[in-house]
Amino acid sequence: MPATPPQPRRTVVIVLLDRIVAVAAAVRRVLTGRGDVSRATWVAVIAALGVLIATAVSVIGVLRTPEGLTPVALDPPPSADQVGALPTDTPRAGQARPAATSPRPVHPSATAAPPTPGPSSSAPAPSSAAAPPTPAALRADFAIAENALLSYGAAVTISNPGEVPVARWKLTVTLPRESLRVSSVEGATASQDGAAWTFVPDGSAAQVPGSASVRVTFRVNGSSIGSTPTACTIDEAACTGLPD
Repeated sequence: MPATPPQPRRTVVIVLLDRIVAVAAAVRRVLTGRGDVSRATWVAVIAALGVLIATAVSVIGVLRTPEGLTPVALDPPPSADQVGALPTDTPRAGQARPAATSPRPVHPSATAAPPTPGPSSSAPAPSSAAAPPTPAALRADFAIAENALLSYGAAVTISNPGEVPVARWKLTVTLPRESLRVSSVEGATASQDGAAWTFVPDGSAAQVPGSASVRVTFRVNGSSIGSTPTACTIDEAACTGLPD
């Protein structure tokens, strides 16, 4: 028994045309079977068939000429060199870009340099306090005021040649022997150390004013012959007026 030749494959276009023809035949049978079909019904049926035919024609044209469609242009993927050259700080997809921070305002007083004082605003240099004047060295003059048989009176005049008063001083009178005594002292207080007698001011002559003098008097128990002082100093300066 001979083999049945294979049926040719039906394309989409042929199937769509067969459907249109079948629908048209079915509509015609329905309409011809009814005697009371109005003119408006015919117009609606014809319009529907026209839309169906136009749609079929459009589909057929698209299927037969796919090259007529405008292809969508797609950018080629980047090459490996382009990927390596991308900046590292480019944000990735889905990564939030950090918000730009505005610079903080700088207060003028925080950066302003302190004003440089001018010649007129410079503070005057403090004046140095005047040094007090130095007191002058005192002078002393020895004299025998009264001479008796077994004693004599002596007077020492202490003078200040300067303008500054001198508050303290020390008068030293050295007698020939330790056995000689001093008494009746006025203007000072006396103390003995061997043959040397030291006189320091008391309340009445505690200060020697400038360009003035004070007087110290005392009595030596002994004859003026061989009993007069051998030395006299005022603040370690030699006195004048000692007998030879």
